[in-house]
Amino acid sequence: MKIDTHTVEGVTIVEITGDLDTVSSRAAQTQILPMVKPRGKLILDFTQVTYMSSAGLRVLLSLYRHSANQDGELVLVGLTAEIRDTMEVTGFLDFFTACPSMQEAMQHLGLEQASSPDAAGSDARKLR
Repeated sequence: MKIDTHTVEGVTIVEITGDLDTVSSRAAQTQILPMVKPRGKLILDFTQVTYMSSAGLRVLLSLYRHSANQDGELVLVGLTAEIRDTMEVTGFLDFFTACPSMQEAMQHLGLEQASSPDAAGSDARKLR
């Protein structure tokens, strides 16, 4: 699993690549949880996530709780049909806003259009 982050117009975008399973979920929680800020806006980009176990669902629930407790907004982008179905069946999807595209997620958060990570004013960094 690889995690890349960048900020666009005050929104933290976390791009996750690979499986979010028992082994990688610990690292994901350790890296992503500190990004949840009071009244912060966070997008988790799942377009490159091929598999998510119950441990990954627990990470999402933890992120949701921390974000909600701090009046933040958390949006999921690009869930595969399999991950989306799992989240629907388990009731996890009820807690999240899920958008099919980054542009729709940015619009949901009140931004006019999605920008690239190279856009002016963005801060890019890689976490592993």
